[in-house]
Amino acid sequence: MKKIQIAIDGPAGAGKSTVARRVAKELGYLYIDTGAMYRALTYLALKKKINLNDGAALKRLLDQTSIQLVQTDDGQEVYVDHENVTSEIRSREVSNAVSEVATHKEVRMEMVNRQRMLAQDGGVVMDGRDIGTNVLKDATLKIYLSASVEERARRRCQELQQKGTNTDLAQVKKEIELRDRLDSERDTAPLKKARDAIEIDTTHVTVDEVTKQILSLVKERD
Repeated sequence: MKKIQIAIDGPAGAGKSTVARRVAKELGYLYIDTGAMYRALTYLALKKKINLNDGAALKRLLDQTSIQLVQTDDGQEVYVDHENVTSEIRSREVSNAVSEVATHKEVRMEMVNRQRMLAQDGGVVMDGRDIGTNVLKDATLKIYLSASVEERARRRCQELQQKGTNTDLAQVKKEIELRDRLDSERDTAPLKKARDAIEIDTTHVTVDEVTKQILSLVKERD
């Protein structure tokens, strides 16, 4: 079977990462979490107290930084300059700032270059906000995952509570709505469904069901 490129896009909390990991594992493909790459840069920028509105400064930081996605038996680990930051990049502080970092054209151009290099040989499942529309425009299969804001906020609250963080559903919903707006309205590679993408609403569907549906679509393209 020819190894293809699979692009999975969608807003925060739609289930992209979980589904993409499952699909990649089933196919024996490389999973590339582009959001984790932006989160890694955001984490480092916050740590170094760099102005998140300064795209040039963020680009300089990115040029000096190694971001590695390492596949393990327990999932993907993220390293920044050889430091494991897998947990740190999922903090609420990083989540609320990453869309701001991702708006900068110079940052996105460099990230896209890195992502395309990772995917050039095929056999990859890549998820993010602009994969099907920008990063992998010629991907064999493009998926757009969606879900209601209420459901995405509920999932995020559950995730934070599992990490021991107290949350307020109404506040989390506001944060997600803000991320949606920032991601959709940015000038460079905004979040939107590719014309040839297949949309799957995950609001009332399990991860297993979504995974099976995507695997079936992959088989159709064999």
